[in-house]
Amino acid sequence: MPDRRSRLGSPFHLLVLLCSFALCAYAGVRLLDGDRLMITVWFVGAALIHDLVLLPLYAAADRALITATAGRTAWVNHIRVPAALSGLLLLVWFPLITGRVSERYASVSALSADGFAARWLLITAALFAGSAVLFAVRVGRRRPGAGE
Repeated sequence: MPDRRSRLGSPFHLLVLLCSFALCAYAGVRLLDGDRLMITVWFVGAALIHDLVLLPLYAAADRALITATAGRTAWVNHIRVPAALSGLLLLVWFPLITGRVSERYASVSALSADGFAARWLLITAALFAGSAVLFAVRVGRRRPGAGE
């Protein structure tokens, strides 16, 4: 039977966990200081959209990728990582990439919202190109007699 300390973790672990809970509670109180109903609707909607729409979509895309590469994990991971990073950038900057809030963004930040789509595409291309170069280097190192 494990002792109590191993089940609970170290005191430092517990302190960091309690501090993170306190920080989340503070952020939640500050966030809900405005329009509570719309913020709650936004959080619930985001959770539902992720769980009911996005998760099945990227799980199906991952299954299709595994099927297309015949389960070669080295290939799959060199596609998964840049695709995930590109998707995360798209998710974070979606309103600016699609140009839906360009006037509001310009009025608040005094910067132009033009070019976000082109920059996102360039970053995505660079991520996939870097992954392809890394994959080629790794495959080249594995070949017997490479570099002789």
